[in-house]
Amino acid sequence: MSDMKDRPATAMDGPHHVEADLEPAAVSPVSEPPPTTAWAGWAFFAGVLMVIVGAFQIIKALTALFNQDYLLVTSSGLALHVNIAAWGWVHLLIGLVVLAAGFGVVAGKMWGRVVGIAVAAFSAIVNLLDIAAYPLWSVLIIAMDVLVIFALAVHGGELRSD
Repeated sequence: MSDMKDRPATAMDGPHHVEADLEPAAVSPVSEPPPTTAWAGWAFFAGVLMVIVGAFQIIKALTALFNQDYLLVTSSGLALHVNIAAWGWVHLLIGLVVLAAGFGVVAGKMWGRVVGIAVAAFSAIVNLLDIAAYPLWSVLIIAMDVLVIFALAVHGGELRSD
């Protein structure tokens, strides 16, 4: 105890040492991201599903461009009367954008989620317009688009890139 008497006084000793003496500007709050839940798996699933939908759109586009006899109807049988080759180019563009956005979602990028929701909605509408030409493929792609929109809109924020 004799060592305590010989020790010099510090700023920490004394009656004024309380935490309230700290200036508020000196203490910065640390914002932590919200915890990741099991729903992050659904957002990742949406990214993978977007890659698959993009590939389906590209296959559909190539069919329209190179094998128009495969279609169940001609362009006059579609809800929107357009040239089948032009419609193939539309599907090719959608497929490439969905594919790229899917890789963005899997990587946890915000732009991938935003583009993914927008393009999935557009893809569902486009596939509804040509459902007479590709009934099974169109219904399948529309169903996958709805799953993508749900997963990204509700749980997409849980995927983050570091």
